[in-house]
Amino acid sequence: MSGHSKFANIKHKKEKNDAAKGKIFTKIGREIAVAVKEGGGADPANNSRLRDVIAKAKVNNMPNDNIERSIKKAAGDMDANNYERVVYEGYGPNGTAIIVEALTDNKNRTASNVRSAFTKGNGNIGTPGCVSFMFDKKGQILIDREEFEMDADELMMLALDAGAEDFAEEEDSFEIITDPDSFSEVREKLEEAGIPMMEASVTMIPQTYVELTDETDIKNIQKTLDLLDDDDDVQEVYHNWEE
Repeated sequence: MSGHSKFANIKHKKEKNDAAKGKIFTKIGREIAVAVKEGGGADPANNSRLRDVIAKAKVNNMPNDNIERSIKKAAGDMDANNYERVVYEGYGPNGTAIIVEALTDNKNRTASNVRSAFTKGNGNIGTPGCVSFMFDKKGQILIDREEFEMDADELMMLALDAGAEDFAEEEDSFEIITDPDSFSEVREKLEEAGIPMMEASVTMIPQTYVELTDETDIKNIQKTLDLLDDDDDVQEVYHNWEE
């Protein structure tokens, strides 16, 4: 369920964002800056966090020139990349749970924008920890069946041998789940094997999903998610709405 839901969401988001690549690249550039600062320098060979962000950049078709430019900028001007990680938790319509991860150089601005997104969708921000207990932090790798030629059993054995916790086969995708600490190693082994990944990240997977049937509720949560996606400070949004 989680793999299928996330895959469908990513498909939709990628199509929607084809005309907004600049915004995606800006967000990834910010992640690169933090990875260089926190992960041990600008050499991907010695910085697994940076390798993961570079993989994410490539999945999102970010040109190599942009990636290299972002790394050089981060390495050469550390003071200009003073981004702080902030997490907001809250509720959307009908008790849906939403987690927002941001990288910001102005916490007041980000907090105001995130609060506004919740309010406009008839939701509200809660206290830290109010919904995160409903999610599991896991490494998640999604593979589009249309882009993949290997036998499913071979892929499963490759993933499990690499250290994955679980493997699921969906109608349109394969989902590989890892412990967060094992994610980089599993992703790199799949990459070495030439496995095309549609998404590969450490994410928050809902333990259960909430289905919304009221049209107003659906419009409201979509409004909140759209406003959050459009915010340059917001890096990731996790929710348990079964779209």
